[in-house]
Amino acid sequence: MSGSTTSTTTSTTRTPAPGPAAADPVAPDAVAPDPVARTLAAAIALVRPRMEKVSRALHARPELKFAEVYAQRVLTSWLAESGFRIEAPAGGLDTAFVATHRGSAPGPYIAVLVEYDALPGIGHGCGHNLIAAGGAAAAIAAVRALPGHPGTIAVIGTPGEEMGGAGKVRLARAGVFECVDAAVMFHPGDRSLTAQEGLAAAHLRARFTGVSAHAAKSPWEGRSALAAAQLFLNALDAMRQFMPPTARVHGIVSDGGQAPNVVPDSAAVDFYVRDRTAASAEALAERVRKAARGAALATETEAEITETGPLYAERRNNMVLAERFAATVRALGLDIAPGDPDTPAGSSDIGNLSHLLPVIHPYVQTAALGTPSHSEAMTAASVTDLAHERTGIAAAGLARVVTDLVTDPEVLAAARAEFLAGTGAKCRAAEACAEETAPREEAAAPEETATARPGEAAARPEETAARPQETAPAHAGSTAGAGPAAPVGPAAPAGPAAPAAGGTGAAARTLRPCRS
Repeated sequence: MSGSTTSTTTSTTRTPAPGPAAADPVAPDAVAPDPVARTLAAAIALVRPRMEKVSRALHARPELKFAEVYAQRVLTSWLAESGFRIEAPAGGLDTAFVATHRGSAPGPYIAVLVEYDALPGIGHGCGHNLIAAGGAAAAIAAVRALPGHPGTIAVIGTPGEEMGGAGKVRLARAGVFECVDAAVMFHPGDRSLTAQEGLAAAHLRARFTGVSAHAAKSPWEGRSALAAAQLFLNALDAMRQFMPPTARVHGIVSDGGQAPNVVPDSAAVDFYVRDRTAASAEALAERVRKAARGAALATETEAEITETGPLYAERRNNMVLAERFAATVRALGLDIAPGDPDTPAGSSDIGNLSHLLPVIHPYVQTAALGTPSHSEAMTAASVTDLAHERTGIAAAGLARVVTDLVTDPEVLAAARAEFLAGTGAKCRAAEACAEETAPREEAAAPEETATARPGEAAARPEETAARPQETAPAHAGSTAGAGPAAPVGPAAPAGPAAPAAGGTGAAARTLRPCRS
């Protein structure tokens, strides 16, 4: 593929993803990009072939949360070759990483966030291969455009975003974000939006315990845990009319017994409870807990409701930075609309991070309008030429925000002012908020030589043939259990494949020195 596809117009020869016809992606009133945007677009064009190769490699070998060993190796190898210093693992997560490029003068610490876990059964149906490749390309392009930039430009690899993994929550608890002044990322989708609301989400499991018996010979001697699970799900359906229209409750029977001729003595339902805010999601979750206890009472079983991962908070989009992203991609020919707060949305652990520092999470259309997320259609769409062309545009937009933040103090000041204005009562004290979000000054440091992790192969990992895998093994060396979720909600066990986690409250940003 040519690296020149990030142009001022969008090619009409690209193959769209399966589904309804795509909306016209080219902004009808697009203006010519300014010199900085052109420089960044040219830098993106130079890295476009590698970006696409990385994306296709990750797409061909999907890995589940906290098992993204191959993805981590591919991304850190590329970043190390591009002059970034690599820390991997990071924050207590084996598949996380922090790649930093230190500037020639003091300045802010700006991070590009990348996600790279896949979904069970359908692979990259959320387009995380594009998020990862595009985010890395954005940081590399920013460094190439401004080799003598002040401050630090970083790429932070955040594993385990899907299925309540809460990788960002865990990394924040470990202090990984304590020095970060602002963070940026983009998300693929079926339309382009400057910002999108994100629901808070509680990740829960209702475990029912009964008494086993022969299902034909003496079923009256048993007490069916599966019957309790079925009654619980019926209770949730009966509650739906009386839930707020903004709420979502959905799940699966994760354990329904082992044999048809045995009354199940154990059954479980894994489900999510979502709403506009963490407080309202938790209030609804308490109603759901009561329904589980009622189902147990009716079936003479016992119910235990636990959290399978930290609560995801609602998302706070920093519009100062989001509008800069939008202006850049419009200048490059992409029609991007403002977000609609009433549009149905999902949830992400970037919501927790958005309560700690200014972040953006815009959406860029990489699939035909109407292509559902978390679907096989989106998986197919996430590896098309169209998807990679749009990812190049998104990377240019992110790179522009990054370079503006490290070179123009007024941009960071405006972003921080918006963040603090929106924080309000969420902070214990105004002084604490200011301390948490103030930019970190650092002493100028000579350019550090980028090194890959010990034992890293010199060959590019994405060029090595690998057998695609739709499932991933359990996370080696991980431990179950999670600390306090943030910004609201208690902690919970996270399941056997999840490492320990913690909250993202104010204390999370003071766990280690800012500079090593």
